Amino acid sequence: MNLSLILACLWALLANVLAMLPSKDNGWRRAYFLVAVGVPLLGYVTYQNGPWWGLFVLAAGMSVLRWPVIYLGRWVKGLFGGDKPAT
Repeated sequence: MNLSLILACLWALLANVLAMLPSKDNGWRRAYFLVAVGVPLLGYVTYQNGPWWGLFVLAAGMSVLRWPVIYLGRWVKGLFGGDKPAT
């Protein structure tokens, strides 16, 4: 196991520990921190190990940070008129 995968495992462990701690803002500040650290780490994993490992780490990160991904999907859907009534 190389350095990028070890760092990705440490990121996942940190994300799970941070999810267990109580928070007044429902963990959004921690989610922003995890995204800011995770995106470059995802690039590093993809660079060292290839796109399949990058997709695997991306899926793992999306499962941990599922609410930011859900809100991003809703925002993109709203941009493209997904909430318009049928005529």
